[in-house]
Amino acid sequence: MMVAFLFPGQGAQVEGLLHQLPGHPEVMRTIEEASEALGLDVGALDSAEALRSTAVVQQALLIAGVATARALMAEHVHPAAVAGMSIGAFGAAVACGTLSFADALPLVRLRGEMMQAAFPGGYGLAAIEGLDEAHLEVIVDQVGTAESPVSISNINAPRQLVVAGSDAALDAVTALARRHGAHHAERLAVSVPSHCPLLQPVADRLEQEMARLPLRPPSMPYVSNRGGRPLSDAEAIRQDLATGVAHPVRWYDALEVTRELGVELFIEMPPGHVSTRLVTELIPGVRAVAVADQGLRYATVLAARHRDG
Repeated sequence: MMVAFLFPGQGAQVEGLLHQLPGHPEVMRTIEEASEALGLDVGALDSAEALRSTAVVQQALLIAGVATARALMAEHVHPAAVAGMSIGAFGAAVACGTLSFADALPLVRLRGEMMQAAFPGGYGLAAIEGLDEAHLEVIVDQVGTAESPVSISNINAPRQLVVAGSDAALDAVTALARRHGAHHAERLAVSVPSHCPLLQPVADRLEQEMARLPLRPPSMPYVSNRGGRPLSDAEAIRQDLATGVAHPVRWYDALEVTRELGVELFIEMPPGHVSTRLVTELIPGVRAVAVADQGLRYATVLAARHRDG
């Protein structure tokens, strides 16, 4: 039976996330490799103070995801597909062999630094639950202006969405969403309006940087952020990684498509567990496990049972 690896996005981070990783030789090797490549002790990246930085959070999530994926593969758990939410896409690209870890590390650091510098204040994200995409799009179009922009940035489930934009626009959207029947509409503790046109300059710079990097064809399907479709071409993956920051993440579509590929077991890399819950709630007939919650050993045994039928 087929297994998919899921890599979480920003918001999954917790204090001590790197120190909580499984005590596996591949994890230790990955930590050492990252420290050498970045020229610092990456063990310091998961303190509460360090995680206030968008750039640090994104690096820590990349390291945690790649380390755990390597540990699973060393234990003979090999994915048939990979998918990553937002920054998690870079871990997915490493796991499928398209992007080297050595190239991913400075690229992710640059991505986080540019996102943080572009919008130091006055912008952010808000979560809306209880309205579908079409209904929320009407509200967004009603509220948004050139001076106070707002866009849908994540479609995590059919009625679980995220919007990005200015503080004023987000306040207006959440208020209108509640009046239109949303049962949850509130600001998230994120200061960067990610996955919307406001970050097009960041996407342009990432395209320039990624044009210099050698990419390889993936060894299994990489399910994209922008279209929620399986990609098997290295250049298409390059575009998804570089430009995704300025486009909505169609995560629900990505999960559905991964299931359509024949996947029956989803394993979520630490420190994430939200996608495990989404899969369990929204996709019937499959299993999902979060390594952060149930451990590497449990995920390995479960995968072996699925593999052996």
